[in-house]
Amino acid sequence: QVQLVESGGGLVQAGGSLRLSCAASGRTFSSYNMGWFRQAPGKEREFVAAITWNGDRTYYADSVKGRCTISRDNAKNTVYLQMNRLKPEDTAVYYCAATSISGAYYSRASYNYWGQGTQVTVSP
Repeated sequence: QVQLVESGGGLVQAGGSLRLSCAASGRTFSSYNMGWFRQAPGKEREFVAAITWNGDRTYYADSVKGRCTISRDNAKNTVYLQMNRLKPEDTAVYYCAATSISGAYYSRASYNYWGQGTQVTVSP
């Protein structure tokens, strides 16, 4: 079992940056693969980025590739999403998620644990 709490969201002007954090508690955080998803008003929750348990592999949606970096610090039980050159279309609630299963990191169905979400709003 793992509990996830996101933070770092807020209002930012287009072209700016934010760093989201996801603090985890529970058993064996270092063994979990972690992902970030987002959900905009009226749309389905979509994949943003993922990172393996030891940080050796990362995955990104085409819509954020080159602008976002996912990282983790297992000593702090925390995963991060650094977002640069933000666009209004990045506006959404961002969720972190955890899974002990390998593969299909882009799929919501792969994840067993979810945080409550943090709002990111990018103004024009």
